[in-house]
Order: sequence, then structure tokens, then C-alpha cells
Amino acid sequence: MTIEVLPVSGEESELMGPVIALGDRYTNYLGLLTPPAYHKHAEDGGLLAAVEDGEVLGYALFGLPKRNLHVRLAHLCVAGEHRSKGVARLLIETIRRQHAHRLGIRAKCRRSYGLSGMWAALGFVPKGESLGRGKDRKVLDTWWLDLGHEDLFTEARSEALLVVTVDHSVFAGLSGTASEQAVKESRALEAGWLADLVELACTPQLLHAVRDVEKAEERQHQRAGLARLRSLSPDTAAVSARLAELVDAVRKESPGLPLSDERRAHLRYVAETSCAGLQVLVTCHPGLAALADVAWSVARVKVVSPAVVTLHVDELHQAQVYRPADLMGTAYSTETVAPGAEGELVAFFDQSDGDRGSAFAERLKRLTTDGVLWRRELLRDGAGRPVALNVWAMDGRTLSVAFLRTASHPLEETLARQLLFMLKKLARERGAQAVRITDAYMSAAAKAAAGGDGFIADEGGFTAALVDVCGSADAVSAAAAEIGSRLGRVMPALDRRVPPEIASVAERVWWPVKLIDSALPSFIAPIKPHWSTELFDVPAMLVPRADVLGISREHVYYRSPGRRGESVPARILWYVSGNGSRQQGKMVIGCSRLDEVIVDEPDTLFSRFEHLGVYGLADVRKSADSSGKVMALRFSDTEIFPVSVTHSRLAALAAKLRLRLPLTSLSKIDNALFQAVYEEGHRKT
Repeated sequence: MTIEVLPVSGEESELMGPVIALGDRYTNYLGLLTPPAYHKHAEDGGLLAAVEDGEVLGYALFGLPKRNLHVRLAHLCVAGEHRSKGVARLLIETIRRQHAHRLGIRAKCRRSYGLSGMWAALGFVPKGESLGRGKDRKVLDTWWLDLGHEDLFTEARSEALLVVTVDHSVFAGLSGTASEQAVKESRALEAGWLADLVELACTPQLLHAVRDVEKAEERQHQRAGLARLRSLSPDTAAVSARLAELVDAVRKESPGLPLSDERRAHLRYVAETSCAGLQVLVTCHPGLAALADVAWSVARVKVVSPAVVTLHVDELHQAQVYRPADLMGTAYSTETVAPGAEGELVAFFDQSDGDRGSAFAERLKRLTTDGVLWRRELLRDGAGRPVALNVWAMDGRTLSVAFLRTASHPLEETLARQLLFMLKKLARERGAQAVRITDAYMSAAAKAAAGGDGFIADEGGFTAALVDVCGSADAVSAAAAEIGSRLGRVMPALDRRVPPEIASVAERVWWPVKLIDSALPSFIAPIKPHWSTELFDVPAMLVPRADVLGISREHVYYRSPGRRGESVPARILWYVSGNGSRQQGKMVIGCSRLDEVIVDEPDTLFSRFEHLGVYGLADVRKSADSSGKVMALRFSDTEIFPVSVTHSRLAALAAKLRLRLPLTSLSKIDNALFQAVYEEGHRKT
């Protein structure tokens, strides 16, 4: 027989008697409720009975306050002989369904009954406590089940650079109720200089942990402190699914080892952080810290100490919003926007009141009839959802972009940065000297990315100059001045031997320029064919990578840490070193901007840079030398040469310049050799 949940409508209902009788069986737990009270709740629509084959197995009695838009659950009662059948869950789910417009369901239950596990299993979280009205003044826990409605603060974007969740070990430290060491570590997160950079948040598991604190005074002190944290309510079904994945991963790592309640609670912190859309969980607990590898591999959550947050807030922020590695191997696809398909895109790309609905579609449609050959290109993710749109055409020596939109997406900032670089590369291929974006409603992510990529804002949009010169400061300045005169802009003149920092900024802003007589150093790095394929798709895979955005703008490469005078900023040539002593297949395939060189423990570097690369932790560990250290090279804006420079040609160029050619490890080279190789790689065939 199936269990039905039925409304109990009033005195004439045949269910009323059995419901009252069941309530009377448990007056020691529920308190005495008179029959008129049952009838009044029934008349108000607040009494449900779970029935199987005519027998009442349980009931829920609740109020529907007019001022407070929640459901006030007074009784949730299931006959002892019918427990473990899911009766309570059926009753709660029916209330949720029938009163979905309300904010949540609130219940009070004596702490001494030991029913916290039941409430938690039903999706409730502890939200406070009070004293009962009886002579014994027993503690009553308040339980809350959120029904998923946005309140005034749900959509308020944090102004902090980074939002992190904290577990109970950190929260107790913040409250001053943990060990002296934990208090000291945790309170570093409250330093004044971090106030605008980091916001602390809590998930339901922290509320459960506070509820379980035994000492009433300590518990109440901690509960008061919860108001200082941003409260998150991730979807309970999603959390359960993610928790199951984490549990499976832990059991595979340690087969036969029982999973303790404490360890499950640690995994729930990870699951809730992941399902809340965050990627940093802060802890002082060694047990949770030991789960860092599982947390990252399964849920993409970084489990870190308070010290890591204070030292690396910028890197953690970048890891949260900019994830080029997540595009590797993805099924992104590009297509041309077909005539008549403009309306489909409205829901994804209209940006403001002046560009809503039909106005957006009409502007996009008009571009097909204005006599200009516009290319309307749409990018879809693996699920087929539109995630980016750009519309461009050549206007003399300017690549003109009429639309540049990114849809709301977990990788929106990454996509915006990729699209801008892709447009610059496209402009260079077509001989353009500038990229001009005239979209008055371009997405906020694209605007932010443009500002950091050399695009200058003016009344009509954003413009970036492309100075395609690899040469002296004088040659670069002359080319820039010529482009500036055409754009109506005064371009700065660069002095010979400008400092590396200024030269690097110039090479980024005026990409693809290369300032050869500056103090910006050049290096050559040997790279195994396997990693060259993974990072650059050179040599090409047998099955081409599905990532249509090409080379990600920022990546990391690991190697043994033998020092060769590395300094940053710098530029770097990539030399595919082959698998043997023969020179066949050995070649320079491209160059990048070298942004950072760090030597540290493998696990530390992997945790810091995993979001940028294709390396697994085991791969990073293999790169360590006898000291146990690894070198990480963080690089960006890779250019793959149209013509690879073979080993023999490379050797000939070095010999012609009478320069040594170090190829066994990362080594500094003369800028003249860099120029010769770069020009060879761009030689017209």
C-alpha cells in the first residue's frame, strides 16, 4: 500500500479522531493540545495526516501566520510502530509544496529529546534557542527549513574581493572560545586591512556545529557571533549529491576504513561550500585539512588555513573567478548567427534598459542590411547554451566590433578575457592596426577585461592599438605614433633600455609588440612534447581539442628548480625538446610573457596554481628535485608561431649572431637571438 498525505478538514472528517488519539499518545513530548485546537488548525488549513490503508500513521499540525510569512510547525508526530517509513519526510514535503510561497518552515523542539539528527535529515538547520515555558525551563532549539526564496540580501553581491566559508574550528577561534593557537590564527581574518578584501560566510553545517556546543553560555556567545557572517543556503538536494561523491572518493582512498561522524561533517562543509558557488573553505582543524586533495579533485573547493587567506587573498580571488584550465577539453563550439535567430539570444545577452528584448534583437538584425560584411559569431558551451557573442567587420585597418557580450556563466570573466585576446589575434592576422569596440551595452565582464588589456575608453567605445613590430624602442615608437595619428590619439614615445616593468606593460597593451633593446630579459625553456601538446596543442593531438578558444591566456608550467638567473617580467621561447638525442621534431613553437617564477613545495604550488594548468598533483610532484622543491613558471598571452623554428635553423641563427645556445634547461638568452627567432617564426612562406 502507498502512503497518502491528506488534509484534515474539520469535525466531520473521519481522520480527526485518529489524529487526536495519536497526539494524545505522545503528550509527554508534544504537550497537551485540546481537541478544539486541532479543529481550529484544521479549519485554517494547518492539519495534514499521513494515511496507509485507512490507518493514520502520523500527522503535521501547523500555523500560517499572516504577518510572518513562514509556516509555524507545532506538531510533527509519527506513530512509533510506523517510523523509518519516510512518513515525516512526506508530511514536510507536502507542506513545502502546498505553501511554497512562504519563506520557510519553523519548528521548536526540546534539546533533551535528542532529535537533531532527524531535523537535519529533513533539511532543517538550527537557527537559535530559547527557554520553554514549563517549570523546568528546558532549552528549546529553533529549527528552520528554507523554502528557497530570495530575501533582500540574497542577491546583494559582496563588495569584498573574496568570499570564503569557515568551519567551526575557525568560527570558534573568531569567537574566542577555541584554543589559544586557533584564536590567534582565526582572528588574523579580522585584521582591519582585510575588511574590504575578504568576507566570511557560513553554511548550514556551521549552524549544526554551534547547536551541538554543550556549554550553554559558550553556545549562546557563538550563536550571537553568527550574525557577523554572510549566511548561505545551498540547495539541499545538490548538497546531498555532492556529499555522496565526496564520501565515495574518501572510501576509495581508504577502503574498509569506517567514515566517522566528524569526517562526514567535514565533507559536508566542503559540499555546502561547493554548492553555494564558492571555492575557498577556511579551517584550523587538521582532520578537515587532511581532506584538501579530495575536496579539490571532487568539488573544486580549496581547503586552506587562515594564514593562506591572509597571505594569498589575490591569488585565491583569481582562482575563484578566472579559470582558464576549466576550458581545456571542453565542448565549446562556435557558429554563425543565422538570419531570424536573433530572438533566441535576447534572454542571454540583453544588458540594460536601453537594450532590452526587441531592441537588442532589432539592433543585431539591422547589421545584416547596412551594407557592411559583419561576421556574427556565437559561442555555445557543452550544453548548447549561448555564452558569448561578438559581431565584427574590417573597416580599413581597424577591426570594428559592434557587439561584444558575455552571458552570465561560471566562467564569464575567463571567457571575456579569452575573447578580447582572440579579437586581437584576428585583427593581427588581417593586417589591422587597431581593435575598436563600439557596443554601447557590452557586458560588465567584457568592460572589466578590456580595461586591463590595453583598451582605452572614449565617448564612442573602447580602442586598442596593435603595434606589430619586433625591434628597437625607436622603431616601436615610430610605428605607434603612426597608428596614433590615424586614431586621433597621442601615443607615448619609449626610451631605449626602458625598465623591464614598463617594457612588459607596453608589450601587453600594444600587443604583439616586442621591445628588443629594453631591459626586459628573454629566456628559452625546453618542454617535453607531451606537455607541449597539453598546453599548446603543438604537436597537435590526433583528436583536436574541442576548446575553440585556442590557447588560454594564462597557464603554469612546472620543472625542476635549477636556477638560471630567472627574473620577471620577461619573455620566454618554448623549445619542444623531443624524446631522444636526435634533432628530429625539436623546434621552437612560440613565445609567451613570463609573469612569475616561484620555487616551493609541490603541494603548495599545486594548490596555488591548479586553476591555471593541466597538471595533476602527481605530475607536479614528479618535477621535484632531490630537495623536494619544484619551480613554477606562470606565463600568459602565448603566441604560436605560424612557422616552427627547427633545431637546425635555431642553431644557425645563434651561430650567425655568435651567441651560445643553451637548450638543456630554462636559460637566459640574448634579446637579439629572441628577435631573430621571433622574426623567423613569423617569416612569410
